[in-house]
Amino acid sequence: MAIITLTTDFGLKDHFVGALKGSIYKELPDAKIVDISHGISPFNIQECAYILENSYKSFPDGTIHIIGVDSEPTQENQHIAVLLDGHYFITSNNGVIGLLTSEINPEKVVEINIPNPLHGSFPVMDVFIQVACHIARGGTLEVVGKAFDQLKDLTGFQPMVTDSGNKIIGSVIYIDNYGNVVTNIRKKFFDAYRKGRDFELNARTTKIKQIHNKYSDIINFSLEKEKRKGAGDLLALFNSSEYIELAIYKSDLNTVGGASSLLGLDYRDTITINFL
Repeated sequence: MAIITLTTDFGLKDHFVGALKGSIYKELPDAKIVDISHGISPFNIQECAYILENSYKSFPDGTIHIIGVDSEPTQENQHIAVLLDGHYFITSNNGVIGLLTSEINPEKVVEINIPNPLHGSFPVMDVFIQVACHIARGGTLEVVGKAFDQLKDLTGFQPMVTDSGNKIIGSVIYIDNYGNVVTNIRKKFFDAYRKGRDFELNARTTKIKQIHNKYSDIINFSLEKEKRKGAGDLLALFNSSEYIELAIYKSDLNTVGGASSLLGLDYRDTITINFL
């Protein structure tokens, strides 16, 4: 039986997540359900796309991913099912798949058109669950919809380059549980324009001139302990997804604060890199 994952902005206070799982088990008693996240900020497509991009590859091919963010259907927000990189994604055409398709071409995309769909306020359960269970039973996408070629791009996700290639203008796309600030600037993009030059990363009034590969790189173990940088110090690094991230080493957002609170950064705030 294929794995079915759930990624939503439903939270855990209400009945929605439990109802989804119950509906799946009613159809497929032997189903394997994995929660990726139900803590997506409401209607935050970029945050959802970032989490999805960094989680789906950990699952085996054939996994079915249900995405319950901004899922109410309209003429401009069609329900779609996508086969991409060996995985199935059931979502609305709201741009959440755009981050994945910017790197990998989808194998199939259909606009969902199942018989006698319910048109209520809970389309993830009324429609997406039906499609996921159909696929999990070995069904094909052609049965649940017709070919679709109008996938929306994820607007605002890509950084800009200005000043004849001497400046990158990026933005904050995600703040994690530690208060670490993830930008939309990938290592490959950064290296393509850096060309070996020195640089200065600017986040509000803070300037950083070095980007590490892991958090502990901030520590110079050749120095005596009292002279080293360490817990509580700011650093920039290429995170596990190869995005530039700003972090406070061994921070706690709920006590001493994290990079987001200490630097005054929030979602969509600007980060710039000047090449010198």
